[in-house]
Amino acid sequence: MEPLPPHNDYQKTTDSGGESQIPLTVADLQKQVDDWIKTLGVRYFSELTNLAQLMEEVGELSRVISRTYGEQSWKQSDRAYNLADEMADILFVLVCLANQTGVDLTSAIQANLAKKTKRDANRHVNNPKLSNPEC
Repeated sequence: MEPLPPHNDYQKTTDSGGESQIPLTVADLQKQVDDWIKTLGVRYFSELTNLAQLMEEVGELSRVISRTYGEQSWKQSDRAYNLADEMADILFVLVCLANQTGVDLTSAIQANLAKKTKRDANRHVNNPKLSNPEC
């Protein structure tokens, strides 16, 4: 049986109506998720429930990646999963956790990139495993 290709309907630069999407900032995303939760989601799940949801979504992403890039073969039931949607599910739950714990993700990612830049300024450039394709 030939492997099924990944089902990636969401890897588009337009919305379902065919119109270009407006770029979204992280702050906009946090607000949109919060608005969605408060109108359609009723309330946030507990932090522990959201952590469990995050792990479940990471597992689903792992399934897609292992079948797309690894040695696992596709099953018919895998057709429901797709890379972009699983990444979006992870991002949604992560934003929920940030919102309910008071984390400003814009500030957090800026601080994290600054930390990595300072810490890793020469680390990867000097890593022979990254410069030698045979390693």
